[in-house]
Amino acid sequence: MSLFREKLQEVGMSMLPILVIVVILNFTLVPLPRQVFFAFLLGAVFVFVGLAIFLLGADLGIGLMGEHMGVTLARTNKFKLVLFVGAILGLLITIAEPDLHILGAQIQNATSGALSSSTIVLVVSTGVSIMLAVALATSIRRWPLKFVFLLFYGMILILSFFVPSALFAMSFDASGATTGALTVPFLLTFGMGIANTLHSRASSDHSDVFGFVGICSIGPIIAVMLMSIISGQEELTASDVATTLPNNLFAELLQELTHMIGEAFIAVVPLVIAYLLYQWIIAKAPRRKNRRIIIGLFYTYLGLLLFLTGVNIGFMNVGLYIGQGIANYHSFPLFIGVSFVLGLVVILAEPAVHVLADQVQDVTAGAIRKTYILLSLSIGVGTAVALSALRIWFPGLQLWHILLPGFGLALLMSFKSKQSIVGMAFDSGGVASGPMAATFILAYAQGAAAAIPTADVLADGFGIIALIAMTPIIALQVMGLVYERKTKKGDLAHD
Repeated sequence: MSLFREKLQEVGMSMLPILVIVVILNFTLVPLPRQVFFAFLLGAVFVFVGLAIFLLGADLGIGLMGEHMGVTLARTNKFKLVLFVGAILGLLITIAEPDLHILGAQIQNATSGALSSSTIVLVVSTGVSIMLAVALATSIRRWPLKFVFLLFYGMILILSFFVPSALFAMSFDASGATTGALTVPFLLTFGMGIANTLHSRASSDHSDVFGFVGICSIGPIIAVMLMSIISGQEELTASDVATTLPNNLFAELLQELTHMIGEAFIAVVPLVIAYLLYQWIIAKAPRRKNRRIIIGLFYTYLGLLLFLTGVNIGFMNVGLYIGQGIANYHSFPLFIGVSFVLGLVVILAEPAVHVLADQVQDVTAGAIRKTYILLSLSIGVGTAVALSALRIWFPGLQLWHILLPGFGLALLMSFKSKQSIVGMAFDSGGVASGPMAATFILAYAQGAAAAIPTADVLADGFGIIALIAMTPIIALQVMGLVYERKTKKGDLAHD
């Protein structure tokens, strides 16, 4: 109970800024219809309880399961087996990721069915599967992360010249949505289990522990771009973006909850099946550990059920209304300012962000504090949403105008940073773009793009998740460089 109480306090502090901002906007700049505002408050209750239960389940179940699979798989000392099993796990865990299904449905709706949700899920999952095998090979062979990222982002740069602008934005958005609430806890602990078993932990730089999420985030970008090139997909036509008013809030809540029972079940079942098969074929876990994992998976399921219900019933519609309402003021400073503040606080409600921050703090024995990581990520994501607002406001500003120099700077900084910081930074990019980004923030951007005549809902409304995935990479590397410089000064002063 003490652990659950701790999670409730953590989630409460994270969600409070979002609630305050939406309430202030409702009574000042963007008065929301009563049904929409009440739906948001009800959804916030579900998100609050669901997120706390999910994080408890991530600690007890998914994390322990990923660590067990990583450790025992590494002990087989069979390189090809490790890569093969890793690729299968990458495919299953991504197919199960709720954020990806949310984004797939939004792409299907926005393109009037030209791109189906099932196609997006399958293509993206294949990309993650391949890149998880690459991540494992990188860890086992101890390849420098900076060169791995340079190679694959170089491939992305070349492919981007042959991809339509809307699909360019969607490919990066798919990358961000892939590493969500279910995928990140598993990938982090799985990668840590592999690295800590194969390599000595005597080294203080933790260079083999991080980087799995960052490398896996590359797969969806390349996969969607290749899909576009191979299929000859041209520019897409956007459908209308429409806000809705709940007729009967509790009836819609019950309908959404019923729907999410199946969605959350589908999300967790592949993990359970993969774990059972793994135990049967490769290595069994002690009965006590299995009991904890089963309990944790149940909490994970229940938390996902409540969390996704709350997000869908209350947050997406509010995002559209606020985006349209702020854009309709036709005030550039207001639009940019509100966008920055929303990004600043929404990141704190992302489930996987806290998982990564806790792990960084634990692995570095408190040398890099959780509060510093959260502050860096908040500033980075606030900047990302503000940059997305700039794209929506100025018709000539395209996504690649920001992503190219942004990722170029991130890659350049990777040659100045420690390998451990590089891994943490690129992991944070994937972690920052979770369910809140895929619902509330993406809906906000689409609502704003629909309200501004010069903006395009597909080309400008999408792409915000890509920016949310990029800016934390730079922010965390800046934090790492500052921390490194202070440490060196402290050592010199001590000497």
